[in-house]
Amino acid sequence: MQKKTFTGQFVAAGVLLNVGIAPAWAADPAGSGSSAANRLPAQVAQAASDQPPPAPGEQPAAAEQQPAAPTAMTTPTMVGPLAANPNPMSFDAGPLGPVYVTGAVSALGLWQNNKFPGDQHSLASLSNGQFMFQKTEGLFQYFVQAGAYTLPALGTPYVNTPKATGDFYGALPQAFIKLAPTDTFSIQAGKLPTLIGAEYTFTFENMNIERGLLWNQENAVNRGVQLNYAADPFTFAFSWNDGFYSNRFTWLWGSLAYALDKQNTFSVVAGGNYAHTTKATLATPLFQNNETILNLIYTYNAAPWSITPYFQYTHVPAASSIGAFTDAATYGGAILANYSFGEDSPLSGVSLPIRFEYIASTGNAANGAPNLLYGPGSKAWSVTVTPTYQYKIYFARAEFSHVGTTSTTPGLVFGPGGTNTTQTRAVLEAGILF
Repeated sequence: MQKKTFTGQFVAAGVLLNVGIAPAWAADPAGSGSSAANRLPAQVAQAASDQPPPAPGEQPAAAEQQPAAPTAMTTPTMVGPLAANPNPMSFDAGPLGPVYVTGAVSALGLWQNNKFPGDQHSLASLSNGQFMFQKTEGLFQYFVQAGAYTLPALGTPYVNTPKATGDFYGALPQAFIKLAPTDTFSIQAGKLPTLIGAEYTFTFENMNIERGLLWNQENAVNRGVQLNYAADPFTFAFSWNDGFYSNRFTWLWGSLAYALDKQNTFSVVAGGNYAHTTKATLATPLFQNNETILNLIYTYNAAPWSITPYFQYTHVPAASSIGAFTDAATYGGAILANYSFGEDSPLSGVSLPIRFEYIASTGNAANGAPNLLYGPGSKAWSVTVTPTYQYKIYFARAEFSHVGTTSTTPGLVFGPGGTNTTQTRAVLEAGILF
């Protein structure tokens, strides 16, 4: 997408990509280019342990366990089917302790119809060129993620890698320190992954290459402080932060996960902005940064299946200071599922992820309601299929996605004139996870 072509629409469209991107682009009443937002499963995973699912879709363990032998790093979280390198590089950094070095390098090719203004029908791009450095033992721990990335999301313009890296979270998208005085309690501070949602920020972390429609209402990275506590079978997390990367510390989040057993986990995540903030950038969509949000997430993980259905509700209150003259909300649901063929199968290394979504918004343009989707009161659905193959640290995957919309506002949907109500994409991604 080229900035010169988007003019006012580009800023809003980019805002959609803020850790998510909602097609609310082009509807910023204040003219600030606000739009929709981001994505991640209740990152309750960050609670007490930063330990992501040992297998696709499963919630992280309640307390961090440091294995004696090398093992795949659990940060950043990967829900599968892609798996991190089980033997990551490490070296002794003296006072900084034993440091693990991992990373993701990948490229993608994308084709789409009904492209947004300034977008391309086909393109190729670096999707990840990232390195992670972390210390996972002792009282003082840390995680640093550095490099380039892009954040493709359904139903939104594609933002190329240089612009995504520069205008979202910079070349240091996540970095935090962690104090872990016990196995069950820890404190984190810095640039943190969100607690909200069932999809993570970067392509390699998720079942699908592109983030989904619900992710477009969520944030992805925030600056703040997070407390984590585990009391088996419960995991808690509480965070004070700047929401959609606004640098206004007026957001509070809380999450609770209950592990019924090794295969079944239930999570509740809620948060909101307790003040009205008017900042609007590519990374900070105006309306979403003033919302409250609720996620109800269930995860089933038992080979060869991983299934995660979840419900989401958001609410943006009326506030003339942000151009929302009446309130509006979104509600929706999604099912993320994956089937992985076993090692004894002729298709060993192959997985078949699929995602179904539906989301609807409320409000009426005549009453001054904020646009949270494709015009006040609009609705959308999507289906995404992502056949995946991984061999050791190498992976390749293809993706087909289709988005349909109803009750839209002309000029705020797909195509050069914003009047097309559907968009189809085909994406290829390949790379290494070292």
